[in-house]
Amino acid sequence: MAREKKRGGNFIVQGGLLGMAGLITRIIGMIYRIPVTNIIGDKGNGYYASAYYIYNIMLLISSYSLPLAISKVVSARLSKRQYRNANRVFRGGLLFAAFTGGTVGLVVLFGANILAELLEEPLSAIALRVFAPTLLVVAIMGVFRGYFQGMGNMIPTAVSQIIEQIVNAIVSIAAAKALFDYGKKTAAILRNDDLSYAYGAAGSTLGTSVGAFAALLFLVILYLMVAGRLRKKYLEDDSRYVEGYGEVFRIILLTVLPVIMSTAIYNINDILDNFIFNHIMADKGLGAEKTAIWGVYTGKAKLLLNVPIALANSMSASAVPALASCIASDNKKGARRRISVAMRYTMIIAFPCAAGLFVLATPVVELLFSGDPSLAAALIRAGAVTVMTYSMSTLSNGMLQGIGRMNLPVKNAVISLVIHIAALIALMEKTDLGIYAVVISTIVFSLCMCLLNSLSLKHSLGHKQEKRGTFILPGLSSIVMGVIVFILQKILSLFTGPLIQVMIPGVVGMVVYMVCIIKLGAVREEEMYDMPMGAKLVRFIKKTGIV
Repeated sequence: MAREKKRGGNFIVQGGLLGMAGLITRIIGMIYRIPVTNIIGDKGNGYYASAYYIYNIMLLISSYSLPLAISKVVSARLSKRQYRNANRVFRGGLLFAAFTGGTVGLVVLFGANILAELLEEPLSAIALRVFAPTLLVVAIMGVFRGYFQGMGNMIPTAVSQIIEQIVNAIVSIAAAKALFDYGKKTAAILRNDDLSYAYGAAGSTLGTSVGAFAALLFLVILYLMVAGRLRKKYLEDDSRYVEGYGEVFRIILLTVLPVIMSTAIYNINDILDNFIFNHIMADKGLGAEKTAIWGVYTGKAKLLLNVPIALANSMSASAVPALASCIASDNKKGARRRISVAMRYTMIIAFPCAAGLFVLATPVVELLFSGDPSLAAALIRAGAVTVMTYSMSTLSNGMLQGIGRMNLPVKNAVISLVIHIAALIALMEKTDLGIYAVVISTIVFSLCMCLLNSLSLKHSLGHKQEKRGTFILPGLSSIVMGVIVFILQKILSLFTGPLIQVMIPGVVGMVVYMVCIIKLGAVREEEMYDMPMGAKLVRFIKKTGIV
């Protein structure tokens, strides 16, 4: 029992560390795009966005879900002490990644002109070609990350993510400047001013490629450092049955495909939203404003709302191997416990993030972006609830995949998508809500996913999420925090700028929320030790007299 509790807490610590790494990388990603935008301009960003959109689709096809698939399959074999089969999965995964990543990379490299023409941005082909080798690098990197995650160690993934983003930021800024200047000279010779922006976009793209390579190099070095210890375990393995590579490929493919499909539905969701919004706005004679409005929604409001959801992604990545291990050993009680703990910790963080963004929307937008903050702030307030609903739906997707019910998230996503599109069309056609119709229909989609995934977990595993510590107490604590932060921000707005309006209320809000959830009993002292730096947190709380 003690061992079970220790392992259960470990994946929370691992998920927390991965979540912090995800948050750091997103912050770095937001910061470095500011100087890059100043260098390559809006037109350069347009070329970059077109190339990045195609790259994302190709990444989805080739390797997006490989870390999850490898971690799940490796964890299941390690739980049975089948070290040789776990090694087979790793080696088979590398071959699989080399084939899919290499094939898709070649398609992008030689088909860049055709792909760019499809989006009516032919000059984005320059940036797209730079992305091509990245597809192979990211695929192989995904196998290494998945292998370490399958062993229950999220630290290599977390550190490699930070290395990747730091290198990405440095190279993107430097290469964007160098290639933009080179593009200027080429543009002068060829008499095509757009070439400078296209080459600048390619420079920004180079950062993604070099960052991915740096992260892969780190993972390879780390693997070589532990290879001797791993080899010893393989030699001690006396399992009679050793899986062939053909079977390994089949298992990986069957694990990857449902994840690709459910992720594809999330991506299709955004594409359909954009298409429907543009079409109906143009029909209503608002075509001139639609592009700018959509830019505010995606480039400001949605960008900020997506940051806290990084924790749910990380907790899902951490919990999947643990769940796969429980299912492989027929430990349904342990699986239900892990789901409950992961969901509770995720919601304990999602609630205050949503409340904080709702209350501090205006000063946050003023601090980070230029221009009128009113629309972006209003959209953040309208969509703040999606921080909770998307965190819950993202995590429950991972939980279902972890217990082997790979098809259920796909089915639930399709049902939710149909309801979402119907709601969006009705709201856009029958009302003058405009972009707010997109926000409302997005809330509908994520709510449907939450409900359907919860029902699927209950039906598949008998899991029923505890309500008091997961939803009620974090919700009440967030309301108290929100009221205090709101009053403090309003007072500070009378004589300070947005930086102070965000920092001081933000710090006060965190302290108030922590006091509330501890005083109300949402988190017990013994549970805090399962959190990242939990022992230090407990000592701090005791010193300050909170408990």
